[in-house]
Amino acid sequence: MKSAELLLDAFGRIQEAVHEAVEGLSDDELTVRIDPDANSIAWLVWHLTRIQDDHIADAFGTEQVWTAEGWSGRFGLPFPEDATGFGHSSKQVAAVRASADLLLDYYDAVHARTLDHVGALTDADLDRVVDTRWTPHVTLGVRLISVVAEDNQHAGQAAYVRGLVERR
Repeated sequence: MKSAELLLDAFGRIQEAVHEAVEGLSDDELTVRIDPDANSIAWLVWHLTRIQDDHIADAFGTEQVWTAEGWSGRFGLPFPEDATGFGHSSKQVAAVRASADLLLDYYDAVHARTLDHVGALTDADLDRVVDTRWTPHVTLGVRLISVVAEDNQHAGQAAYVRGLVERR
């Protein structure tokens, strides 16, 4: 098995987890916060998708799906267009309100773009430095694993919140 195949499988599993966490929930259920400062499913899925979109676009030198395909306007969030959710306040988390269809359509568009890029990789490509702001410099392989790790964590959080929402 090649590295690209492993990465494709990992991103495919994230897609399954995101869909399982979101499908069939109402807008109100997607914005439930189990604590006044907790993240909602809508925010978690929006954030993990924004991070994947941002990091994949940066690593491959392409425009983000968020701006290239007009998702920013469709969501209509009160944030700068380049916002990804890092450092968001509780008030900003509460501002993320979206339907299941909107969240999943954006996620699926980012997922498709990710698969296009990752599917064409060779093992040697993973050693390419994509970020020199860190010591050691970040390679494409490390960046992709970081995205997988963050997405998995937030998809799991969304699934947990969904379980609590369904018990209500």
